[in-house]
Amino acid sequence: MSLDVTRVVAIRHGETAWNVDTRIQGQLDVDLNDTGREQARRVARALADAGLSAVYASDLQRASATAQALCASTGLPLLRDRSLRERAFGSFEGLTWAEVETRHPEASRRWRERDATFGPPGGETLAAFVERAVTAIAAIAARHVGEQIAVVTHGGVLDALYRAASRIALDAPRTWKLRNASINRVLHGGQGFVLVGWDDRLHLEGGAHEESTA
Repeated sequence: MSLDVTRVVAIRHGETAWNVDTRIQGQLDVDLNDTGREQARRVARALADAGLSAVYASDLQRASATAQALCASTGLPLLRDRSLRERAFGSFEGLTWAEVETRHPEASRRWRERDATFGPPGGETLAAFVERAVTAIAAIAARHVGEQIAVVTHGGVLDALYRAASRIALDAPRTWKLRNASINRVLHGGQGFVLVGWDDRLHLEGGAHEESTA
């Protein structure tokens, strides 16, 4: 592995009740549900011996709680970073996707068409959000050249990262998955981000793992 790149393991937070309900969380501080907490434990087991140098997370508790499980398995401190938060959806937050479409049809259309200049009332435009998210992860990666780090964040942030690593336009339809507790890998170096692997969920397959008593 080249010493002039940073290996970034990007993880979406575990499941929340609002994920199940298709309710827009944005920057509302929703915690993990029981499934999400088990997913966090499985992520931690999968990456316990991955040789991570640092664990960063959004300061929203669904991401921080997922990262805390990983910190417990690696002995690394949790480094919270507000810039890793999900997009601010303003007045859309707390609504289901269906409610947004019913109550705000024109705004819903612009959102679903990925209009880069559109932002819900009180929220971020897509362009501003993507700039924030990609810049934040690039800045974190630049502190850890030659190392492998974990970044625990949100679906929207991961979508922005995938597009940056794959050189895909903001308004292009999404054809990749952003599932809860997935493990995703990119490199960061002089040419920006490069995609290595995406939506690894092997650690979540099968029945519940037995907890070690050691």
